[in-house]
Amino acid sequence: MSKIAVAGVKESLGHELLTLLSENDIPVDDVYALEAKSPLGSIVSYGEDDELDVLALEEFDFKKADVLIFAATKELGKRYIKKAANAGCKVIDLSGATFTDADVPYVINEINGNLLTKELQIVGVPSAIVYQTLLPLAHSLKQHQLKRLVVNVFCSTSYYGRPAMDELFSQSRKIFLNETLADNQEIFKKQIAFNVLPQVGEFVGDETALEWSINAEIKKILQNDIKVHANCAFVPTFIGDAAFVNAEFNDEVDADDIRNNMQSVPDVVVFDKNVDAGYVSVDDVQGEDSIYISRVRQDVSVDNGISFWTVADNLRAGGAKVAFAILKKWM
Repeated sequence: MSKIAVAGVKESLGHELLTLLSENDIPVDDVYALEAKSPLGSIVSYGEDDELDVLALEEFDFKKADVLIFAATKELGKRYIKKAANAGCKVIDLSGATFTDADVPYVINEINGNLLTKELQIVGVPSAIVYQTLLPLAHSLKQHQLKRLVVNVFCSTSYYGRPAMDELFSQSRKIFLNETLADNQEIFKKQIAFNVLPQVGEFVGDETALEWSINAEIKKILQNDIKVHANCAFVPTFIGDAAFVNAEFNDEVDADDIRNNMQSVPDVVVFDKNVDAGYVSVDDVQGEDSIYISRVRQDVSVDNGISFWTVADNLRAGGAKVAFAILKKWM
């Protein structure tokens, strides 16, 4: 049995990874839990009955692990991912630290899983919103060539981790109690409770960090110069991302055919009824493993276009489960 190290276990994504490993019967003795500057004696839950000692990332001997699933920050990733790889440990990177490395592919199994060779040492996991945008199109991409994607993203506060989710909760509570928010805007620059903020990440020129990464990741995964435009906003939700996607192809497409293709993709669920509540919302998908699709229709503003609504639990379906799928295929 492979020895698996998980870095960033105190974060929401790291916790979800440990939960998923436990659910898939990975023995507790085969898992190392890592966290930066972890105090001696720290522990973390592993499933319902077991606990893991949390080891300091700075002191861990990566030769003890066969694979490292890195779910800590990008800054830490730049310091430790190459160190782990040089020690002979394969690395699944969820931090984005290796994105600009030409020899590190970003993989969605159903689209480019053939890149997971035995010789490969590091593989990147795309951002959750890119995964839930491209996975439903996996079978259609084998029949049609994409020309342009427009992705309008509604991002949950979990993008910034537990502190951001706590800030949303605290602000909501204070508003109901008619208390001031003057000293309660640390993660977000503006009030997030009962609000929508058109900024996800720092600005990179005219784009924000997530808008830039969506564009770059899609091009890296599809290995072509497709035109991509992303608009991203924070909405006052805790977990789960949603997006309206407009996909334009080079040849004629039919929305019904695209919908049928989506239904045949593993881990994609299409619930699409043109009636009140005949669609899936963010609240429906928390804790779910699948990507959910609704509102598939023809985009009549272009010659060969369709649009759809996609929602998923960004921590589980769009993060931990993608990494675990890569782990199973690769190891």
